[in-house]
Amino acid sequence: MSSTITLKQINKLAIPALISGVSEPILSLTDAAIIGNMDYNSTEALAAVGIVTTFLSMLIWVLGQTRSAISSIVSQYLGANKLNEVKNLPAQAIFIITSLSILIILATYPFASQIFKLYNASDLILNYSIEYYQIRVFGFPFTLFTIAVFGTFRGLQNTYYPMLIAITGAIANIILDIILVYGIEGFIPAMHIKGAAYASVVAQIIMALLSAYYIIKKTDIPLLVKFPFNPEIKRFIVMIINLFVRTIALNVALYFGTSFATKYGTTYIAAYTIAINLWFLGAFLIDGYASAGNILSGKLLGAKAYKTLINLNQQLIKYGIVVGLIIAFIGALFYYPIGNIFTDDKAVLSEFYNVFWMILAMQPLCALAFIFDGVFKGLGRMQYLRNVLLFSTLLVFIPVIFWADFMDYKLYGVFTAFTLWIIARGLPLIIKFRKTFNPLVQNT
Repeated sequence: MSSTITLKQINKLAIPALISGVSEPILSLTDAAIIGNMDYNSTEALAAVGIVTTFLSMLIWVLGQTRSAISSIVSQYLGANKLNEVKNLPAQAIFIITSLSILIILATYPFASQIFKLYNASDLILNYSIEYYQIRVFGFPFTLFTIAVFGTFRGLQNTYYPMLIAITGAIANIILDIILVYGIEGFIPAMHIKGAAYASVVAQIIMALLSAYYIIKKTDIPLLVKFPFNPEIKRFIVMIINLFVRTIALNVALYFGTSFATKYGTTYIAAYTIAINLWFLGAFLIDGYASAGNILSGKLLGAKAYKTLINLNQQLIKYGIVVGLIIAFIGALFYYPIGNIFTDDKAVLSEFYNVFWMILAMQPLCALAFIFDGVFKGLGRMQYLRNVLLFSTLLVFIPVIFWADFMDYKLYGVFTAFTLWIIARGLPLIIKFRKTFNPLVQNT
């Protein structure tokens, strides 16, 4: 195998992955933009979308780690020319994860009020949060199914079909959002925040159906579950458990960020909703190169091509920082028009503009952290990822955000905590990678 990975090879995987990766934040951003421009109670509804999106993101990120685990195992077997040994693994993984998602719906649906009170939601914001969640949650199993199929395609070094699926889902969501939120006079009544939730669920169903179609028609991977379990299911479950703990730690940070923003008042949580969703969008844009790192590193590890793996690592750092700087530049160029997309509430816009520069400044740092997250997932080093997230959340983020709250820094404090959290996530991964693989190259 060549010791050089070219930009063309990386972009062939990264660009489609980048496009498909933005599908989930686009669903939430579309809801936020359309709801934020409604004629009545738009600020309260926008705040509710922000709270529910944070909670749903936690659920999706916890169980959606199936994608990384499947991708890691499949890509390593592909690199070792032993793909036939794990062909039945994706269907078994999908069966496990979608079964868990149904249990989560049953466990959370009746307690939506209690859940969102934990985010300091009350009165109209609480009512909107419950309405929105109790519809959107039914898209959860379809989302996890799609994510697992995407992981299979990634393991096969293919990000093209996930891109097609994601584009279709995003377009469907935007069209349905406009129709169902605002209505069509004489045909479809305006459904307000419920319309946004229904639009998202339908879009998620469409994506799941397309995912099933492409995996059946374009690959040799079956979707029919057959037993006994594949021997690699044990490693898959261990990966999922480690990623589960890691993602819980990640979402503890998101919980405290949302909770403190809600505590500061409706204006602050509305501004935070816009800012955090734009941050998610930037993260998913950078995730294209993280996905390339995930996909290629697993295959290179399976082939024991360590020199090529280090070369890939160096290139991904460079490209990731460039992408992060481009995102920051574009955000700075359209600093004020971006805010006006989501709301015309002057107080909300003022608080958003006060912290948006922090979101932009974080982008190159996010690039490093997210790319190395992807690389370590591809390598199957989930335990180390778990430990880094526990450290960065418990010993960096939480102390900083409580200190900032004590100092009454409000959203400045929230995003300062996020910035230091990102640094604490990325730096240990870079150091660990070099300590692990540089000696392997020197010894070959």
